[in-house]
Amino acid sequence: MTDAPSPRRAAILGAAGTIGQHFARLLDRHPEISVEALVGTSRTRGRRLADVWQLSESPPGALAGLRIRERTPAALARAGIEIVFSGLPSGTAGPFESELARRGIDVFTNASDHRMDPTVPLLVPEVNPDHLDLLARRAGGSGLLVADPNCSAAGLVVALRPIWTIVAPKEVHVATYQALSGAGFPGIASLSIADNVVPYIAQEEEKVARESQRMLGSLRRGRVAPSRIPFSVQCVRVGVRDGHLEAVTLVARRRPALSELLSAWGSFDPLRGEALPTAPHPPVVVRREPDRPQPIHDRWAGEPARARGMAVSVGRVRWEPPYLRFFVLSHNAVRGGAGGSVLNAELAIARGLVGRGRARR
Repeated sequence: MTDAPSPRRAAILGAAGTIGQHFARLLDRHPEISVEALVGTSRTRGRRLADVWQLSESPPGALAGLRIRERTPAALARAGIEIVFSGLPSGTAGPFESELARRGIDVFTNASDHRMDPTVPLLVPEVNPDHLDLLARRAGGSGLLVADPNCSAAGLVVALRPIWTIVAPKEVHVATYQALSGAGFPGIASLSIADNVVPYIAQEEEKVARESQRMLGSLRRGRVAPSRIPFSVQCVRVGVRDGHLEAVTLVARRRPALSELLSAWGSFDPLRGEALPTAPHPPVVVRREPDRPQPIHDRWAGEPARARGMAVSVGRVRWEPPYLRFFVLSHNAVRGGAGGSVLNAELAIARGLVGRGRARR
């Protein structure tokens, strides 16, 4: 009998933020990954994870007492860190993550800085796992750099992938109703959102359209050719803690039966044969009730227990050719945030891609 491989030594960047705390929750007692370092700023330096915890879920017992430190890429490399999960804010993340990868550390990021880099996979494992082949173009000896998409785009493309070729859309129209946690801590002032809806989120509409087209595109000669199907997107912030709801209308070229569409969603589970602890089975849950999905009921969809919040809920499906209308609900900080990056790392580990850059240190 061969011994199981030792868990990969990991660090969480931005450990005090919303995504960082979800990373800690998801990675607590992970069978393949061991969190050895929490990285923050001078504001949180020296504080225990339990001291800064703000999620409604309890802090993870094994990590609650771990203290947050300021660490440079060089210090993380010297400490033997193999994988970094980045919850850093966009703008700050880019150069820090690039330096980590240069030093042979594998980076799985939730930030937007590298999402459109032609050598970086913008990855949702159920949607475009073949885009991991972009990593063959990285510099020899460097670590991986794999990006998680925009939180609305992540749930959207999981819902679109099973029916994409069946309906062959000519256009995609999306209106998002985005939760407060998407703005991070401290988020939006309560008096700005109470009794209100804010019909603007900076650069969000462009990100959802551009990133969805990239993930639904095809890999050709080592490059991603984005889908040319136009996406028309409108984004608003609503007074919900967690869970992004999206109203989707597809203008279809084809005319499948409604039963074929429902079957495509219900049978979709491309990761079923993979040993990925955070993968939900199934990844799409079809709700038949007339008033679902709803954030308060459906944001934690996903089985097994480690995959809670990773499934996407689809409901209110109306097929009036050429228009297919439905709602999508996903947990923005889990499927659209930390959980997406953890699943990306699990897929890269399963494909034998993690750890190849360590010789450079």
